[in-house]
Amino acid sequence: MHIYTCLKQQEFHFDKYQIVPIRFEDKLKILQWRNQQIYHLRQTEKITAREQELYFKKCILPIFEQRLPSQVLFSFLSEGECVGYGGLVRVNWSDRNAEISFLMNTDLERTNFLNYWTIFLKLIEKVAFVEMNLYKIYTYAYDIRPLLFEALKMSEYHQEARLKKHCLIDGIFKDILIHAKCKGQI
Repeated sequence: MHIYTCLKQQEFHFDKYQIVPIRFEDKLKILQWRNQQIYHLRQTEKITAREQELYFKKCILPIFEQRLPSQVLFSFLSEGECVGYGGLVRVNWSDRNAEISFLMNTDLERTNFLNYWTIFLKLIEKVAFVEMNLYKIYTYAYDIRPLLFEALKMSEYHQEARLKKHCLIDGIFKDILIHAKCKGQI
């Protein structure tokens, strides 16, 4: 298992769930989920297995050794099985904020979406506010996933902005919603 030099604690647990530094063994599952859910990601084209392999070698591997990495990614496990992945991306160390990223197994969205999202948020808050001493974490999401906004509300994230008709999805302009939580709110 790789470890982040920027974190003292590497694994975070809640009930039967945990997040661990992103495991290379999960990269093909992650590739599959990203390609299946491209509609709500900033990714514009499907990724090949070769591209995923190169990304893990060139972009993911180096962040483990960085004192102030631009992202900290985790495999999200349920009873030891990877059912999602995510972390903190676009980390701004000087302003002490980062964007939350989370993607779960496509086949489990219908039955576990709210549960997995709220548990992941609880775990990533420990990473952000305790381990990394960030002040604020936020989401940046297309206004096409109402369950996501319900999970954020349940987890006490507050909508800070709505960027009107900010992205083009299937020929229709959609809003972007930004939700956030600050350190003192946990």
